[in-house]
Amino acid sequence: MPDAQAVATAVAERVCQAQQAELPKPLGLATGRTMEPVYAALRLQLGRLRPQERQAIRDGWLSFNLDEYVGLAADDPRSFAAFMADQLQRPLGLRADQVRLPDGLATDPQAEAHRYATALAAAGGLGLQLLGLGGNGHVGFNEPPCAAEAPCRCLELSPATRAQNAGAFGGDAGAVPARAITLGMLEILAAERILLVVTGTAKAGILRRVLEQPPHDNLPASWLQGHPAVTVIADAAALAG
Repeated sequence: MPDAQAVATAVAERVCQAQQAELPKPLGLATGRTMEPVYAALRLQLGRLRPQERQAIRDGWLSFNLDEYVGLAADDPRSFAAFMADQLQRPLGLRADQVRLPDGLATDPQAEAHRYATALAAAGGLGLQLLGLGGNGHVGFNEPPCAAEAPCRCLELSPATRAQNAGAFGGDAGAVPARAITLGMLEILAAERILLVVTGTAKAGILRRVLEQPPHDNLPASWLQGHPAVTVIADAAALAG
């Protein structure tokens, strides 16, 4: 696509279509700067639907986010739960239990990861999964090295990822939580369809590696090459490599 806004509109259209299916499977959602214009475009598109169509989507909505920081409450403005509440839950009039994330305050984060994966499986697994792309090739918080069979788990965040996410923490990478709960490549690759959304020149080099290098543990997003239904939607800047 020519620019980030065109990318956002194209992704929002696909999400809207997925949610208008007769029996949509749960939607897999991501957070981060790449997704902010996507969710803005989605709010706009849903707002243009007829009231009965919009209500049908609202009634049938169930989404599972990829990840959450360990140690942050859902109402902490820096949490991904708060991000999703601001971006989608409240604007679309969804209940909190329709937009699901791991519990960042769970006393046993590994047990919470298992509970979250079990809840996703009980809901039928993922239909359409949205993914951003981390600067080191991570998707979700699946930091390298990461096998294709890695399940939902609690893990340590790399210094590069904490630096990349420091914006929500006053620019202080040290204030970014050291751990997170994330869906694994196992759950991501089990989705029926995947949209990898990439924008900006800063992602050009890593996107080229993800698409052109053989899949391997040190580049988690490269495992997407083996999925039967992946679409990459990127702007010209991200495709410059």
